[in-house]
Amino acid sequence: MKDILTYKGFIGSVHFGAEDTVFHGKIEGVTDLVTFEGQSVKELVQAFHYAVDDYIALCKETGKEPLKSCKGSFNVRVPSELHVTAMQQAAKLGISLNQFVQKAIERATAYPLEVIEKCMRKPRSRKHSKA
Repeated sequence: MKDILTYKGFIGSVHFGAEDTVFHGKIEGVTDLVTFEGQSVKELVQAFHYAVDDYIALCKETGKEPLKSCKGSFNVRVPSELHVTAMQQAAKLGISLNQFVQKAIERATAYPLEVIEKCMRKPRSRKHSKA
């Protein structure tokens, strides 16, 4: 799992700065840049909660939706070989490439995060010993 925090439906990505020995992060999925930091994990979590609460209050004052709206379309960049394979599979199934990708995303997001992570890990190369 990635280094993330969750609070009130918001996700914060977390990083560690070795040079300044501070944890820092940003709120994901919002249209504005909202950052937070802390010297310890406890401080980082508190700063994240404060940043979320502050951002929600600011959005309420300005009449803005806090979470980024998703219009239902986005660009996906894949290697051309994968593009061809997906297009061929879709054609064999009698559906559009868009429907094929949508079904793949629906299937992938139906599983718990731990299962998805396991499936996305690169397979380890196996060394075979000769008998």
